[in-house]
Formats: sequence, structure tokens, C-alpha cells
Amino acid sequence: MWGNFSESDLSFRPHGRSSTVLEIMKHQLLSERRLFGEFLGVPEPEAAAVLPVDLSMARLRERMFQLALPRLAFLAERDQAWWLETAHFFDAERQRIWIFWRRVLHTAHHRTQLTVYLRLLNKSVPATYGPTADVTWDGADPTLSVEAASRKERASPFAD
Repeated sequence: MWGNFSESDLSFRPHGRSSTVLEIMKHQLLSERRLFGEFLGVPEPEAAAVLPVDLSMARLRERMFQLALPRLAFLAERDQAWWLETAHFFDAERQRIWIFWRRVLHTAHHRTQLTVYLRLLNKSVPATYGPTADVTWDGADPTLSVEAASRKERASPFAD
């Protein structure tokens, strides 16, 4: 999603009370660091080291990738018992799996914000899990009618 914005878009905000593109990106980097570090116990850099010095699109995207890779490795090594343990989450105790999915939903919220921003900027919106008005492919099967919603499961192209 971030890759569809240009440098000139970083200051865009659709309304005076809305965040800018840059503010959303900075928030995502910082809030992910807090959630993974404080609430899930993932080794994270100090908060002061999270944002790149150069707040360009290229550096922001690169930083997101740099921070995500070690998290992925750490989380992939955890067993089921670890995921089901409770951990502190703001003023509550929650299972780690709940906290993780809360992060997924938070990220989806910001993806949706930025999708709207791209539309308002008249830019292409990338596909998430299916075709968009901008991206489609052979075999795409959008559900835009009652008939489409009524179809039974069809064979996966990945089946043997």
C-alpha cells in the first residue's frame, strides 16, 4: 500500500482533522514497535531508533521491512502454549494471540485509511486479497451479485 504514494503525497490529508499520509506511516512504525515490544515481548529497537532520519517514501518503506523481518522470525519460533499465555495489554490481560490479532486489525484500519487517501488522490489501489477497480487478473472472481454469492466452492487451481 505504501508503495503507491509519492513524496509529494506525504503531506496529504483529506480533512483538517485527518492525519497526513506521513503521520499515519510514522504512527504505524511506532505503534507496531510498542505492541510487539511492550505487549508481546518481541525484541525491538529503542523507540528513538524506529523512525528513519530521512522520512522519505523509500526510507519509510525500507524501515517497515527491516522491522518486520525479525518479528516474523521471533513469532514463528513460538509454540502454541506461548500464544495462549496471557500478557498485559494496556489496562487488561489478554492472550497473546488476541493481542496479535488486535494488531492485525489495527494495521487493516490504517490500510483502509490509506486506500481512501489513494482514491482521493486519484491513484491506483493495489489488490489486497482480490481484484480492485485498478487490479484484476484472469480467473478473478469478484462477488458482485447474488448469483456470484450463491456459487458453491469450486476446485482450487492449486489442488493436485
